[in-house]
Amino acid sequence: MLLYAILLGLFLIAVYSVAKTFIDAARDKHPRGLIVLFFTELWERFGYYLMIAIFTLYLNEHLKMSEGDAASLYGTYISLVYASPFFGGMIGDKIGHKRSILIGAALLTLGYFILARDNAATMKLALGVLIVGNGMFKPNISTLVGALYAADDKRRDGGFSIFYMGINIGAFFAPLAAAHMRSKYGWGPAFAIGGVGMGIGFATFAIFSRLVKPAPPPEPIQVSELYSELPSEYNQVPGDVARERVRALLIMCSIVMLFRFAFHQNGSTLTYWARDNTDRLLGGLLKEALDPEVFAAINSYFVVVLTPVLVATFIRLRRRGLEPPTPAKIMIGMLLTAVSFAIMVVASLVAGSNSGVVSAAWVSVSYFVVTIGELCLSPLGLSMVTKLAPKNRGGLFMGIWCIATAVGNKLSGELGRLWKPWPHSHFFGILVGTSLLAAFLVAIQLRRLNKAMPDADKE
Repeated sequence: MLLYAILLGLFLIAVYSVAKTFIDAARDKHPRGLIVLFFTELWERFGYYLMIAIFTLYLNEHLKMSEGDAASLYGTYISLVYASPFFGGMIGDKIGHKRSILIGAALLTLGYFILARDNAATMKLALGVLIVGNGMFKPNISTLVGALYAADDKRRDGGFSIFYMGINIGAFFAPLAAAHMRSKYGWGPAFAIGGVGMGIGFATFAIFSRLVKPAPPPEPIQVSELYSELPSEYNQVPGDVARERVRALLIMCSIVMLFRFAFHQNGSTLTYWARDNTDRLLGGLLKEALDPEVFAAINSYFVVVLTPVLVATFIRLRRRGLEPPTPAKIMIGMLLTAVSFAIMVVASLVAGSNSGVVSAAWVSVSYFVVTIGELCLSPLGLSMVTKLAPKNRGGLFMGIWCIATAVGNKLSGELGRLWKPWPHSHFFGILVGTSLLAAFLVAIQLRRLNKAMPDADKE
């Protein structure tokens, strides 16, 4: 009963946060198309994070892979998931972003149902279909969010933060659904729920996509129904400014790579930590231990709760002329990421050994801190790509951003091979160091990055 009371309280707080976000969206008069993309992305991320929550456990416990091999395959999968948008973005620039999203959603639905067969022989086929489907879906829906706003529209960062909240509502409920379905019905039905959710996302976009309209261009130009062109100010800036913006994008791609290297431990080593090193009875408050995948919902829950707070904070700072530019926010995000893994270093030292068990508060506080860092980096990074990408290449540069993410994801999985051989304090210490390195890179390039930003972001 206590667990259900806790879950009900968390749910009510999340509902309040969602309601406040939509109120804020209405107050700032965000485009109606943002709501359509919000719910479409919510269901796509529900399927993705449902799988991520149980994938390494499925490989390790059900298919009997070692923890290192499971982490490596996990890293390979999420790497290819984020590499495929490089090609999907280029295809979307050619055939239209709406059409690409529908194709991707259909493939993702199919992939989850193939995976639900719980068959080692068909697992690779399922993963391949999911990778291709994600490649068609992911960069094009993010590009459409950017297309809703003019290049100088100050609501853009807020729009991406709201969109990012949709991602994390799906990501919050996904591990809870996965834990329930896995414990009650088995691995196959748990994966099938991802397919059901993606089917809902497909239907949502197919029915309401007419509401997703690009912002009026600054000058009359021909804009195709399928968004083959995105409003851009690149036809209004000198060539040297355009080149400076491309350099800024490449710098930020190296930052997101180091962020994902640290952050995506959530689906592998932090899942192992929750299973093996965390008191899942919560100090005796519960009669039955929490399923380890439930802890994967903590990050997304904090995103849902904190997004309205962060958006409101930046709005207030903007009105006072104190809002930091996007590159500075990203630097803050990396510093907070370093702090979050420093907390896990301390937790490892408190545990005393790789088999030691500590309070769930340690990993919860770590997730809280990294969530604030994530909110300062991921949605604003997406916004920055749409601001700086050259005309008619929005999907391509969103794909390049995803390639950098893919490299970080793969490295995160390979680092997981050191989970058993190394002391956990040393393992987490590596992530503290790489996150501080990323923050330092932003700091030394801050002037160049700020110079590359559109004038509206410099005010």
